[in-house]
Amino acid sequence: MIEVLVVVGPGVVADAGLLEEIAAREFAAAGVSGALVHARDASHVLSLLSSPSSPEGAGGVVVLPGSSAEVRSLIGRDLGAVVWVDVERADGVTAGEGATHLHGRGVGGLAWGIRHAVHRVRHPSRRIAYGPLPEQRGELYLPDADEPPVVMLIHGGYWRSIWAADIMGPLCADLVGRGFAVWNLEYRRPDLHGWDATTADVAAGLAILATAHAAPPYGSGTLPPYGSDTLPPDALQPDADRTVALDLTRVTVVGHSAGAQLALRAVADAATGGAQAAADEAHADGGAGGAHAAGARAVGGVRVVMAVSLAGVLDLVEGDRRWVGTGAVGAALGGRAPEGQVAAPPYADASPLLRLPLGVRQLVVQGAADDLDLVDFSRRYARAAEEAGDEVTYLEMPGDHFDVINPATPIWQATARALAGDPAPRG
Repeated sequence: MIEVLVVVGPGVVADAGLLEEIAAREFAAAGVSGALVHARDASHVLSLLSSPSSPEGAGGVVVLPGSSAEVRSLIGRDLGAVVWVDVERADGVTAGEGATHLHGRGVGGLAWGIRHAVHRVRHPSRRIAYGPLPEQRGELYLPDADEPPVVMLIHGGYWRSIWAADIMGPLCADLVGRGFAVWNLEYRRPDLHGWDATTADVAAGLAILATAHAAPPYGSGTLPPYGSDTLPPDALQPDADRTVALDLTRVTVVGHSAGAQLALRAVADAATGGAQAAADEAHADGGAGGAHAAGARAVGGVRVVMAVSLAGVLDLVEGDRRWVGTGAVGAALGGRAPEGQVAAPPYADASPLLRLPLGVRQLVVQGAADDLDLVDFSRRYARAAEEAGDEVTYLEMPGDHFDVINPATPIWQATARALAGDPAPRG
């Protein structure tokens, strides 16, 4: 059985009983055993992290570091696949090799941390950098299949840095079980890096699939040199007996919430050639090596055959005017939507509703119990896309904003069945 250790560092401002309750609830829900330990100091934390895993099963470790400078100095060290959880917002923190840092989700962040730790033990992936900065990376999950089609996942969170790719973990596991390779993308969010950086990262994340060279699994080595031209023969090797090549002629781009906006915008940019320019910008931000990845993408190694919106923010003009996400749209794009000038950038470039036709098949999924503005956006977008000549399937079923990314719900099951149908003939 998987064992999970939760370490609470000194100075964590949270009720100890509540932390115990959250941990116990998550252990039971995940079907794992676990323990929560309150550490006295940094030496105690380090000794707990250095303890060998139980011989009876793999282990995951979650640490709430608190405010101690000595404990926080451990976050950047290479201590393995630790999930560091700050209940407060803590921008600019870089975790060590193979580790993850989650922050700003309140005491409930502990639940997310435990889920992520269990997911990483149960579903190993390969971390791949598409740029030199910490957030310019993704996790590649491989099925037990030869030349699988690829699903690229783009998480939401209203473009705010407290939400990250870990929230898409359950979908990664579900899709791999259905025979897909899954590329779960992380990217720089505009609240810290600006809108152009976000757009460029999503384009670069799509482009890197054409020349992706996989890193070793968590904690087993360093990333390959960024900008390398070489794809080792065993780069996508899940075991010692066979290699796996991705079928890049069947790539589906899936986004949730704000991630749906990014997904549809990236597909629209690719159709107009804007993807290469955006990818060039992402790599230029970090130094040499980017031109190769963007050029490989331009050669035509990636063929997007379907774009999927899961509870997407698809009308940014109305999204800003209606103050969805408490002003999330204007905050992300750097200003309010101009009255009477809906064709002006950045809204004209960013809003999926203004980028039609997209030119690829689309699946628009919407929970009926979601924010009514998002229901409105999805319905109007699907209708407008169809009127523009795109092939669109609109799927609205009972469910809320997160049911669309919960593998146990009927709305996701219906979505997955739609994805599992061959989206386009091979070749």
